[in-house]
Order: sequence, then C-alpha cells, then structure tokens
Amino acid sequence: MSTNALYTDLSGYYDLMCADINYQAQSNTVRRLHQLFGNEGRRHLDLACGTGPHVRHFIEFGYRSGGLDINQPMLDIARLRCPDAQFALQDMCAFTVDEPLDLITCFLYSIHYSGGLDRLSECIACVHGALAAGGVFCFNSVDKEKIDNNSFVRHVVEHEGSEFAFGSAWNYCGHGDKQSLRVSIEKTTQGVSQAWQDEHPMVAASFAELQQLLQPYFAVHVFEHDYEKLVPWDGASGNAIFVCVKR
Repeated sequence: MSTNALYTDLSGYYDLMCADINYQAQSNTVRRLHQLFGNEGRRHLDLACGTGPHVRHFIEFGYRSGGLDINQPMLDIARLRCPDAQFALQDMCAFTVDEPLDLITCFLYSIHYSGGLDRLSECIACVHGALAAGGVFCFNSVDKEKIDNNSFVRHVVEHEGSEFAFGSAWNYCGHGDKQSLRVSIEKTTQGVSQAWQDEHPMVAASFAELQQLLQPYFAVHVFEHDYEKLVPWDGASGNAIFVCVKR
C-alpha cells in the first residue's frame, strides 16, 4: 500500500486501532501544561488531528479548537465527532491560519510524519508563525538513538462481529534522519482472516537535534512521557513531551 493508503482506505477503523489510547488523559495533561506555560488564551489547533478525539476534549475544556490533517476521510469523521470545530485539509509543514493561536498540539508522535529534518524545520517555523505572543507548541517525540527495533505494541478489539488485531513498531537503521513506523491490521470474521501491512516513512531525530531546531523559535521544556503526572525529563528515556513557548 502507499504511504498513507492504510489511514485513508481504512479510516473507518482508525478509532479501533487507537482504542487503547487514553485521549482524555493526554488532552488533560497538555491542558495543564498550557496553564503552566501559556498565555491564558483559548485558541487551539491540533496538527495531524486524525478523527478529532483530542479536539473533542479541548472543546469540552472550553477551548475554541480545530484541527488539520492531510487525509480527507479522517477529517470527515472528525467533523461528525466535532461539528462545532473547524477542520482543514492541510499539510502540517506548510499550513496557514486565519488568526494567531494560543496552543498548537501534535499528539501520537505525529510530528515525525514531517518525513525529514528539512521538513521538520519547516513545520517548526510554520507553528512559530501561527502562534500568538506567548503561545505554546506541545507534542510528543521518540529519540532515534533510543529506538529498539524489536519492540512493538499490539492490542485486540471486537467490533461488529469481527476481531481486529492492531500492531505497530518503530524501525530505525541506526544512522541518518529517516525511520519508519510499521503498522499491521488483522481482521478475522467467522474464521476468515484478512491482513494489511504498511510502513510509514518518518523523520528520525535525537532529542539533542530536536532541541537545536526548536531553540531559535521557542523556550523549550521537556517532560517525561507520562500522562498521569508531570515529571521533568530525566535525560535518559527515549520518549518525551516537549512544551515549547514562543519567543
């Protein structure tokens, strides 16, 4: 399948694929970080918003929230979930906004969909330009130097008489700025199984490289990848939440 074909063709299954994700906890943690570091504004945009679950929670928190994504079928679902939000078919590395924003988010490691360091730099510059004074950019990331190619996550869910098994894993060759996310879906209905495999090219960056890209634009604060409590990054773990305040 092509790079984004799985998300486009099987967009109706995307929420099942992410059924083990606690969207409310993720959204609430970022809301708390925004309260600590932000400008008290309530204009929010979610990059690579998918079907809009985070946007739904930010609306419930009192934000004027919206999202953008490059896959129209995902946005169609997002609009049904959040009819009171604005969604746009745009590339997160080259997007425009109608007014300055107070909070821009990018959940589920989607910042890595930038593809390469040059595109990631464009994304960061674009975010900086879209934020109001004191605005916050918050996202999570994986350090390429800490990736274990033998590690994967998998969960199984029942839906409309079928069993779905979803798996994902990072893969990094050990050098350069390219890595991939390998995704698999198995659907079993009445003993008959179908399987989809896809591999998404992603940008690979160490946290040191990432901070170097961010620091001309932002004051950067890094936290452990923990959506239950706010803990500063220990400098050793390979997953982290970045909180970037516009300079």
